[in-house]
Amino acid sequence: MPSHGLVELQAVLAIAARGSFRAAALELGLSTTALSNLIARTERQLGVRLFNRTTRSVSLTDAGRIFVDRVTPALRDIKDAMAAVRSQQDTPSGTLRINAFASGAREVLAPLILEFLRRHPQVHVDLVTEGRIVDIVAEGFDLGLRGADLVPSDMIALPVGAPRRFAVVATPSYFEAHGRPRVPSDLPGHPCIRIRLPNGALYRWHFEKDGDPVQIDVDGPITLDESSLARIAVLDGTGIGFFMEADIRDDLAAGRLERVLHDWTPPSAPLCLYYPGRKNPSAAFRAFIDMARGLGRVAAGG
Repeated sequence: MPSHGLVELQAVLAIAARGSFRAAALELGLSTTALSNLIARTERQLGVRLFNRTTRSVSLTDAGRIFVDRVTPALRDIKDAMAAVRSQQDTPSGTLRINAFASGAREVLAPLILEFLRRHPQVHVDLVTEGRIVDIVAEGFDLGLRGADLVPSDMIALPVGAPRRFAVVATPSYFEAHGRPRVPSDLPGHPCIRIRLPNGALYRWHFEKDGDPVQIDVDGPITLDESSLARIAVLDGTGIGFFMEADIRDDLAAGRLERVLHDWTPPSAPLCLYYPGRKNPSAAFRAFIDMARGLGRVAAGG
């Protein structure tokens, strides 16, 4: 009887979670063709189809749903057993998978992740950035990175940065030509870079002053879903942008951008690493958490 390895099981669960062969292949580090062949071989060995596939969608068959429901806890037990063995290691090694917002990843990449890799060269970090909030346990991540207000209540949260804040900015030449908004209600009179959220909705710019929250539905010549693209548009003089302060801090320091409505953008929740409770964390996981705690103490001024 043919045997099935962890690769096949992980492949089935990844496709089921992502609803896409392409996204699952990227997650697993395989080509789409290799993943498709792997699933076809698994289905032949089982004698049933696990997925309904069309050119537009992928969904589990009834047999596939039963298979995933049974395999998921079993695979979790296997991973726990492997983690228990790895926890006996003295030298951090293996892979850490982290899911994060792109803006948060940019903030911790150099001071935390890259520095950690320099100290522990036998560890590989798989950092996945996406706008949606995912179930890190169900999708096979060791850690998540989000603002403290977005961390699920059943997770352990570890602050890794100072409170964050938004910044409303444009080029000096833009403000010279169009004037400066003094209050958020002035923004509808200016061209702004609109922001599309991962769920497809347009983001309303959030402000607050003296405990009074305000949301503005801005308008402008372009809508973007990635802050690095919005930064290019703002630097080109297209209009006013709304960013995490960390993403445009160098531009402010160099005078390429100027800030307005500073008193309407108070500090918000800091970034947090979060993770479920673990009985047998690996040496790599323990070392990463220890380093993150140190970064959090520095950010808090402790």
